[in-house]
Amino acid sequence: MTIITRFAPSPTGPLHLGHAYSAIISHDMARKEGGKFYVRIEDLDQSRSKKRWENQIFDDLDWLGLSWDEPVVRQSERIGRYKNILTKFSKELGLFECVCSRRDIKNALSAPHESETLLGPDGIIYPGTCRGKTFSSHLKFKNALRMHVKLNENKLFSFCELGPRKNEISFSSEEFAKTVGDVVLWRKGYPAYHLACVVDDFEQKITHVVRGLDLFDATKIHTVLNSSLGFKKPFYYHHRLICDENGKRLAKRHDSKSIYKYRQEGFKPSDVRTLLGC
Repeated sequence: MTIITRFAPSPTGPLHLGHAYSAIISHDMARKEGGKFYVRIEDLDQSRSKKRWENQIFDDLDWLGLSWDEPVVRQSERIGRYKNILTKFSKELGLFECVCSRRDIKNALSAPHESETLLGPDGIIYPGTCRGKTFSSHLKFKNALRMHVKLNENKLFSFCELGPRKNEISFSSEEFAKTVGDVVLWRKGYPAYHLACVVDDFEQKITHVVRGLDLFDATKIHTVLNSSLGFKKPFYYHHRLICDENGKRLAKRHDSKSIYKYRQEGFKPSDVRTLLGC
């Protein structure tokens, strides 16, 4: 098998050490076996995505000594493809239209008859308010669309984890419905991360998905999507998180940990690898 990996940043801020760690692992995994390494720009949220951040991503990766294969995929250029997938597989996905705002959901969950509010990998677990509003292509994607996995389907899902939690991870449709719920696949105006990520990974023939442990539980969503869409599942490698001096996961607001700052301070790419232990 030819190993094909990818690094998929959002151009909404500078790359930090955590991004570098993920990109290096993904790049080295593919190159070690003579495989391919792609860069994918996840710019679905056009209100936050900036061209200057995209350009800096490429500059930082190049400075780190990472090379990537063409083409570079930009999700903003594939909106029509995601719509086609949702239309074609609406039944398999149990797709329904949702007009609830965040406030509507919170109010529904605060009602006396509701059980304790639970959080899943996609946020607050949806109470099912709009489940009767089935999807129809004539809706023109004006409102959010959610995927519903029935409690009584008795399906078993699994994915192969190669990272620190190395194992075959299995879960049932009942467990998914209770702990994840009705996941948003389309937001008002653009597809959700989960849908775009799974479709792109399949169509780019990604064999190994490398990302942080913070997305470990989200992989359950991607596993259900792969199953529902009939896609071949990739292997997953969820690596340790790079944290700050207080033990908190790095975010784009941590400018002091950005790759650009390390470059300005005279660090070499080898210094960054040493700092990250890779």
